[in-house]
Amino acid sequence: MSSLAVGLATFICVFSGALLGMLLRNVLPADHLADESKEVVRLGIGLIATMAALVLGLLIASAKSTFDTQNTEVKQAAANVLLLDRTLAHYGPETNETRDIIRRAIAFRLALTWPEDGTPAGRFDAPEGTPTMESVETGIRDLSPRNDGQRWLQSRALQLIGDTEQTRWLLIGGAGNPIPMPFLVVLIFWVSFIFLTFGLFAPRNGTVIVVLIVAALSIAASAFLIVELGTPFEGLMKISSAPLRFTLSHLGQ
Repeated sequence: MSSLAVGLATFICVFSGALLGMLLRNVLPADHLADESKEVVRLGIGLIATMAALVLGLLIASAKSTFDTQNTEVKQAAANVLLLDRTLAHYGPETNETRDIIRRAIAFRLALTWPEDGTPAGRFDAPEGTPTMESVETGIRDLSPRNDGQRWLQSRALQLIGDTEQTRWLLIGGAGNPIPMPFLVVLIFWVSFIFLTFGLFAPRNGTVIVVLIVAALSIAASAFLIVELGTPFEGLMKISSAPLRFTLSHLGQ
């Protein structure tokens, strides 16, 4: 489910809870709305609200951590690719074919994940990238160094391509949403129940309705952020392609 759909569903559920509370106020017996009943309800809702606030904060922090981690990994991969290209350039002209494969692989990744023509972005874990990385590694291993300098450069290039492959698999492994949807559903249920009690005891006037709408929108925005940050290569808030574009512009020089 997309982040916008989750945010909209959250707003509908939460605000509907408030409206349901207002409707229940008309059908409940008077003793259910007495001060003693209100006090017990407030205590119970205070406990639920505390748990919901803690869980909401943890979910946002977890999603933000995932986003930041993958953003750092993209930057690290871009730096490794650029260092790999420079290392192969120092090795000699016999690496030109391998360097060209690297350049085409980066261009393919940019066109797939960050398209400029408005087409939907492809999956970051597209299988086409694995054979390309393996062919680059094979091309480096097949080099025949003629002196100690080239042997060191070959060893350095193999280390860089290994680091790049490791980072790529880390990115692929973390490309899915780290937030289990049942976890989010339980949170939305808690908040909806809290809003039900708001509507149950709140007076009916324009100010109260506006406040409830704004509060429901805030919860919906939080759910949107949780899902959006959990999918850093999709949606409205995507990891920047600037590091890879910078790398591509300097490859082959």
